[in-house]
Amino acid sequence: MTRTKTRGGTPVSIEDDASSRSGGWLRTKSVEQSIKDTEEPEHALRRSLSALDLTVFGVGVIIGTGIFVLTGAVAKENAGPATALAFVVAGIVCALAALCYAEFASTVPVAGSAYTFSYASLGELAAWIIGWDLILEFALGTAVVAVGWSGYIRSLMDNIGWSLPQALSGTSDETGFGFDLLAFLLVLLLTGILVAGMKLSARVTQVVVAIKVTVVLIVIVAGAFFIDSANYDPFVPPAKGTVEGAGLQAPLIQLMFGYEPTNFGVQGIFTAAAVVFFAFIGFDIVATAAEETRNPQRDMPRGILGSLFICTALYVAVSIVVTGMQKYTELSVDAPLADAFKATGHPFYAGVISFGAAVGLTTVCLILLLGQTRVFFAMSRDGLLPRFFSRVHPRFGTPYRSTILLGGIIAVIAGFTSISELAALVNIGTLFAFVVVAVGVVILRRTRPELPRAFRTPLVPLLPALSVLASLWLMINLPAETWVRFGIWMVIGVLLYFVYGRSHSRLNPPAGIHR
Repeated sequence: MTRTKTRGGTPVSIEDDASSRSGGWLRTKSVEQSIKDTEEPEHALRRSLSALDLTVFGVGVIIGTGIFVLTGAVAKENAGPATALAFVVAGIVCALAALCYAEFASTVPVAGSAYTFSYASLGELAAWIIGWDLILEFALGTAVVAVGWSGYIRSLMDNIGWSLPQALSGTSDETGFGFDLLAFLLVLLLTGILVAGMKLSARVTQVVVAIKVTVVLIVIVAGAFFIDSANYDPFVPPAKGTVEGAGLQAPLIQLMFGYEPTNFGVQGIFTAAAVVFFAFIGFDIVATAAEETRNPQRDMPRGILGSLFICTALYVAVSIVVTGMQKYTELSVDAPLADAFKATGHPFYAGVISFGAAVGLTTVCLILLLGQTRVFFAMSRDGLLPRFFSRVHPRFGTPYRSTILLGGIIAVIAGFTSISELAALVNIGTLFAFVVVAVGVVILRRTRPELPRAFRTPLVPLLPALSVLASLWLMINLPAETWVRFGIWMVIGVLLYFVYGRSHSRLNPPAGIHR
């Protein structure tokens, strides 16, 4: 039980007082205070989600361009038929992180995901840094996927003889500067859905995910009839060196240690795993909805782990089918699944796949945008960003101000910017969050062992340590220029914290009280 003392006639928990008394950027926000803040009427989110909703959210954001594009691209360029094993490796890395997320989300059922977890374990500056990191990750992720969705829709329009003017089809190296009208409108539409309420968002997601998973199952079942076992020989193609860029274009591990990743062979599986990791990004976003879950202690672990397991199984099955239908050396990079069906004389399925990809990407955008708004909302409620943005809508119970602000900014980014080269920032941002959460689990176990934990990460500290090492391995396989951009974003974030966040934090002592 939390003990209390009196400060100026007001009861204050000893844990809360101790957490803020440490002062400065090392001060932590107690779990009790984080939960208490969710009860403020003007800053409280509405609890309406079930374990099924959370699982659907997870599947909805994970299954996207990865399953429709990366499966073939990675098979052709990195691992051949052994791409299935690369998905297993990436899934294991994510599973290690997911077990840590599940403990935190059930122990601290508050909006903000890794940001809130860091605030409770690592301190305010670490929480700010991870929150700033997540804002970048989700913003770029939403914009990248919106641009990809726009491309699928334009392709379908071309098939029926419709086309947009080149100036409204986005920016690219071939066509130069332009405005992507479809991506812009998609983000604005999804922003409106999120403002209207979480239950509406959940219903829309359920319908779209059902369509998307049906398309994936059609690919698996129909494609299984066209498999030629000769295409699996060799299952693990002979290794060969990669043609990496020089300087900042090269992977960080190559610049640091002279290690050069290889394609194909056993090491090619791990090279491929670093690439297909992008296809798994999203299960961590489930944790951002903890505060809007009816029974978070029970349902958060189910939603996080359940969605990850389902998606890993689908990825492995699809990669086995597509490399069995067509020799990996002949797979296309842009639309491998659709083109594999065309190559076997079944163009109807190619159209179904394109439709499923276009529909499915809407939920990816929706849930990425959801994750960003909840992190921003949590930081605003703590005073690290202006409190104006943490007010919830009196009717819908959603953080409408932060949702409208962020939705508008991302819509403009998606409309005007060609950001494919920035997609790697999404990977490094996610992996950084994994590292912080794994470390936080160990720290909170030591500092607050008495906290009730509905789900406990097994084999602590061994499993979190493995999660940290696996995430760091994938991070150093990313290009050095990605690290430079990530570092610049982090420096900007730290400066903002010391200029604004630190002085406006709600953990600052009230006026007149000196410690």
